[in-house]
Amino acid sequence: MFSKIKDFFREIILTIGPIIFIVTILQLTLVKMPWMMYLRFLLGALMVIIGLTLLLKGLKIGLVPVGEMIGSAMTAKGSVTLLLFLGFLIGFAVTIAEPDVMVLSDHVSTVSSGQVDKLMLISVIGIGVGFFILISFLRVILKIPIIYILLAGYLTILILSFFTNNNYLPIGFDAGGVTTGPVTVPFIMALGMGFVYSLGGRSQTSEGFGYIGLASIGPIISVLILGVIFN
Repeated sequence: MFSKIKDFFREIILTIGPIIFIVTILQLTLVKMPWMMYLRFLLGALMVIIGLTLLLKGLKIGLVPVGEMIGSAMTAKGSVTLLLFLGFLIGFAVTIAEPDVMVLSDHVSTVSSGQVDKLMLISVIGIGVGFFILISFLRVILKIPIIYILLAGYLTILILSFFTNNNYLPIGFDAGGVTTGPVTVPFIMALGMGFVYSLGGRSQTSEGFGYIGLASIGPIISVLILGVIFN
C-alpha cells in the first residue's frame, strides 16, 4: 500500500512540479513578489501535493469501487423510474461535494458582493449535473446516439445565451468546467461503467463513456436559466 502511495506522490510531484518551476523562474526574473509570499506559495504547493496524493488514493480504494458497485446494483430492481431518480440524486450529491464547485461559488459570491448566493449556485450546479446523469442513463436504456443529446444540449445553451443575464453567462461556462473535478469525474465514470456492465450485451466503449461530457452541459444550462430568471 505504501509503495502505491509513493507512486501517487511521484505522479503528483511531476504534475505540480512545472507550476512550481515556472513560478520560481518568474520570482527570480519578472514578478519578484515578497519572499514571504513566495514561501507561502511553496508551503501551499507542498500541502497540495500531499492532499492530492491522499485524495487520489482515497478515490481509488473507496469511491471508485463503490461507484462501480452502485452502478451495477441500480439495475437489479428493474424500475426505470427508480434508476433515473437515483442517477439524479447521485449526480447532485457528488457535485455539491466537489471542491472545484465550492471554489467557484466562493469566488462568485465574493466578486458579486453576495448578490449571487453561494448555496444557491452550488445547488443549481448540482441540479444540472444530476439531471444530465439522468439523461445519460436514459440514453443508454433507449439506445440514443450521444451526438443527438450533445447537439440538443449545446443548441439549448446557444439559445439561452441570448436571453440570460450577461453576468451569468461566463459563470455558466465555468460551472461546466468545475464539475469535471477530482471527485466528480472518477465517481461518475465508475458509476457509468458499472451501470453499462450490469445491463449486459452493451458496448462499454460507446455506452460506458460520455457521462462526463454530458454532465458538464447540465450546469451551463442550469446557471444560464438562473440568469434568465434574474435578468
